[in-house]
Amino acid sequence: MKLLITEDYETLSQITADIVLMKWAESRRVNLALTAGSSPKRTYEILADRLQKVNFDRNLAHFYNFDEISLKDQEYGLTMQALTKELFQPLGIEEENIEVLDAKNYQDYDYQIAEDGGLDLVLMGIGGDGHFCGNLPEFTSFDYGVYRVPIEKGDDLYKFIDEASPHEPGGEMVTFGPQTILAAKELVLIVNGEKKAAIIKQALEGPITEDIPASVLRLHPNLTVILDQEAASLLD
Repeated sequence: MKLLITEDYETLSQITADIVLMKWAESRRVNLALTAGSSPKRTYEILADRLQKVNFDRNLAHFYNFDEISLKDQEYGLTMQALTKELFQPLGIEEENIEVLDAKNYQDYDYQIAEDGGLDLVLMGIGGDGHFCGNLPEFTSFDYGVYRVPIEKGDDLYKFIDEASPHEPGGEMVTFGPQTILAAKELVLIVNGEKKAAIIKQALEGPITEDIPASVLRLHPNLTVILDQEAASLLD
């Protein structure tokens, strides 16, 4: 594991953008799974700006959403809607370069990834409970590939989605499981802010356990963890 502790969120974002761009610049098909959410927001702004200044072939990059939460009466789920707004539209990614994961195709998705040459880079964050992608402590097994989690009206997952989206939650979440993530060639975990300090300490320095799903990422031979000083404040 490579651990980088940056001075602040801006530096974290600059370094993360550099990593993605270096992968993108390899002049071949590159398969990327990049997270949505607040942590990578500045990274994507930097990427959009730099892509306007450099001559990269955008068609070489293919994007895989590593989890999806269904929404009633919506063509796309919560993750795809967020990635479209935060990443695909600002970067000018064409629809044919977006490999959609959803409840219809999740059972074949590990096979599709393998047929496409594997994932070159996965960029993730961590939840306050230690989850990564959609691997929540109460549902995760380290043996899982891509899998489905049912969403029941009134449960914690339903309530979280209901608060995060103006649309009513659907009946399922699908996600890359630990085995899918560990099969990728390179992993990057980015974490910022003091509120994540306690969980990042457990994930990086505690036991590797399904109770803290992100702890399994330490088993990957090419994992880079990028923290700002606040997120790293409790590490030994």
